[in-house]
This record gives sequence, C-alpha cells and structure tokens, in this order.
Amino acid sequence: MKERRYYNVARSEKQRIFVKTSKVVQISKRARHVLTDRYSPPSAGQLTVQQLKLWGCRPASPGFGPATTVPAATALALFDCLGHQRIVPPCPAPLDHARNRFLLELSMSVTESAKSSTASASLAAAAKTARDKLDAHTYEIVQWHFHPSTGCPFWLEYAGKQKFDPLKEIKNYDDLHKFEPFQDEWLRGGPVRRWVPKAYADRPIYVFETGGTTGVPKSRIAIDDFRTDYELFSHTLPDEYFPKGANWLMLGPSGPRRLRLAVEHLAQYRGGISFCIDLDPRWVIKLIKKGWMEHLEAYKEHCIDQAITILGAGHDIRCMFTTPKLLEALAVALEKRGSSIRKAGITGIFSGGTEFTPQWTRFATEEFLEGVYMTPTYGNTLMGLACSKPVTAADNYKITYYAPQPRAVAEVVDFTDSNRVVEYGQTGRVKLTTLTKEFFVPGFLERDEGEREAPYEKYPWDGISGVRPFHELAEATTVGVY
Repeated sequence: MKERRYYNVARSEKQRIFVKTSKVVQISKRARHVLTDRYSPPSAGQLTVQQLKLWGCRPASPGFGPATTVPAATALALFDCLGHQRIVPPCPAPLDHARNRFLLELSMSVTESAKSSTASASLAAAAKTARDKLDAHTYEIVQWHFHPSTGCPFWLEYAGKQKFDPLKEIKNYDDLHKFEPFQDEWLRGGPVRRWVPKAYADRPIYVFETGGTTGVPKSRIAIDDFRTDYELFSHTLPDEYFPKGANWLMLGPSGPRRLRLAVEHLAQYRGGISFCIDLDPRWVIKLIKKGWMEHLEAYKEHCIDQAITILGAGHDIRCMFTTPKLLEALAVALEKRGSSIRKAGITGIFSGGTEFTPQWTRFATEEFLEGVYMTPTYGNTLMGLACSKPVTAADNYKITYYAPQPRAVAEVVDFTDSNRVVEYGQTGRVKLTTLTKEFFVPGFLERDEGEREAPYEKYPWDGISGVRPFHELAEATTVGVY
C-alpha cells in the first residue's frame, strides 16, 4: 500500500496547516520567489526534505530521508485536514520573517485553490440542476403546443407533415434537433392567429413586431410573456440604483414593439411610472438608406429634446432604458446645457443593442456616467431579455449575456452546422429557442454572432459575449438607434 506523506507546516503552535505532497497545486509566484531565493534548491524546481525542515516543515512519516526531493513549484499543496488529522508536534523553531511570509502566501494560494475547487463543484451541480429543469420544461412546452386541445394551428399543421411525432419523440432539449431549422419567413405576414394556442383563443392578444431592419418585420403574439420576462428581470436590478417607487424614462423605440410596453410594465411592477418619448426606428432606417444624414441628425435631436424636456419637468425620474447611441447623444446634449446624466437625477440605466461593446462601455463609464449604474442587456421580440454578468474594469469591461432559461435558450453554434455548439471561447452564430406556453420557436438562427461563454454561478448555463451582426448579413443590416 502506497504510503501517504504529510508535512505539518507550523506558523505557530496554535495553528497547523497540513500539507499533502502527492497533490499538485500551483503556489503563488511570490511564494516561490521567497522560497528559492533563500534556500537555493539543488536542482531547478526541487526542494529537499532538509530544506523543507528549515521552513518549519516536519515529516509526518519516517519514509523520507534528508535528501528526498519535492517539486518546489507544484508539490507544496495544502490539503483539507478533515478526515486526515494527525497529531504531529509543531516545529519548535521560531519562524523568521521571510519564512513566515512564504507560509502565509502558500496558505493563501492553496486556500484560494480550495475555494475554486468548491465553487467549481457547486457550479457543476447548479448547471446539472438547470439542465434537468430545461429538459423537463422543454417536454412540457412541446406537449402543450402539439396537443390537439391546447396547441396552436401552426404547430398542429406542422406536426401532421413530419415523419416523427413530437408528442412521443421530444423528451428533452436535445431532442429539439429533430425539428428542421426555424424559418425566418414563417414569422413574416399573417394570419397571425395561427400562432395563438387553442387554450388561449379567448384571451386578449398583443402583436409585437421586430424593428424591420431586414425587410418585412417579423411578428409574434403575446399575452403575458413580456410581463413575466420583465418581472424576472426586475429581481436582478439593485434597489440602490433602481429604487422601488422611482419613475422611469423610456428613451427607445415606440410603436408596435414589445420593448415599450415591457419597460412600462417594469416601471409599474417596481411601483413607478414610465414616461416615453416618440421614436420611430423605421424612419431612422429610411433616412440612413437614403443617405439623408442631415435629416437623421435632426430627428435624433428631436428625440433627445423630448427626453430632456421630460427629465426637466419635475417628474422625479431616477431610472432609464435607452440604447448606447441615444445614451451618448443624451449625455452630449445635457453637457451643452451645463448638466449631466447624474445631475438630471438618473441613478440607474439598463441598456441594450449590438452597439454595446466593451470599448463603448469603458468610454461611457469614464467619460459621462459619473457613477451612474448601467447594466447591459441583450434581447429581442422573440427571446425576451438576457441579463449580463457584472461588467468590471478588472475584466476589461467584457460583456457576457445569459438567456432567461428555461423560458429561452441562446446557443453559439457552428456557422455551417447549426446543431453543433462551438467550444467555449470560439465564435459562432446565435441560435435562439423560445419555450413558453404562448410561443414556441425551436432553433431560430439570429442575425447575430458572438463567442460562447462558460456558465456563471448566477446563471449556470452557457452565455454569449461579443454580440455583433452576423458577418454574412452585416452589410445588408441597417443599424439605426439600436
């Protein structure tokens, strides 16, 4: 039986840290520097037991001789002594400053490693739970949309033309690959009631349209989805910056769009009132396509003037939705008037759009936000709202979004094979799946691309960063206020 080898590293008689030499953990560079400078190892990266003794490391097994070597850079590893406690006399020699510093940094290094290991295990468990929930939710939604008593006419007709029975063969999320890719054209034109589930036939129906940046706008029906999505989003907002009861400014598109009603409901859900400007993004797109830049600038000023009028009317507005382009234009206009976003009373902003890049986020943070809290979001009429991991300077203002699973799933897939998810860090096209009782969309290829990101403790499923227009469609896509 292979003998276990332990060292007792004592910083004082009251504190013992156990070391298991067989486990590999990287210690801090500074700790290695202190160690190798003071007691030059006989060979690069090696320490003898005798040298370890000089650092207060006492062998807990007679199997080591003075010349036994231990890798300095990776073999010193603190290990959880629970279940492995041994009573070993502490080192009687006093610890000098250099050795004490080494032991402290070694302790900190491996403590962080232990925390990381525990966090990884916790994240893995959370990811499995989330996946199980997604599988169960997928099964429930497919049963709903394809059952003759509850399903919508479109999917019931679709099922009759397929070689498989969704009610019997779709058991989990991966089984959705049996569907062909969702066609963009299916959402263009009517009759729109073909998307209304039979179970909701007597409910009041909303119709929301996309921005129309790529031709005839796509339409989707809605009843309560937009309320549910933004109520869930509300719980992610810090009350310190988005106070309950505060009023909101909706500085974004009006018209037949989900966003306007959604922000209004968000304000009401949090106890406030939403004030909206009038903005037609389709007119903006026409101005851009015609090259009427002077008219475009005038229209932008018209929208910003509306916002400034509302902010200065004494409505006590503290929170705001807007897009990066409009936020920057507002900041410039306020500065010309001797004011700023903060001075106007705004404390919290949630924003979104493909213009939301790390570079722009840093610019906004450093140049005109003045401590105003801003959270990026990624959303559209089909998906709802994907929240972001906290954006920090330490992470180079990287923006990573996580879809609202299990109600919607965003995957980053291979450009040529939409059923193959790319590796973490690799680039691919965004594939969206919507899974609510109101609306079912499996595998819709969005007009965006980005990089696949690993799960996060708050959102234990895949995310996406670097969102930008899909390169094959970028030239044909006109980006206006978004």
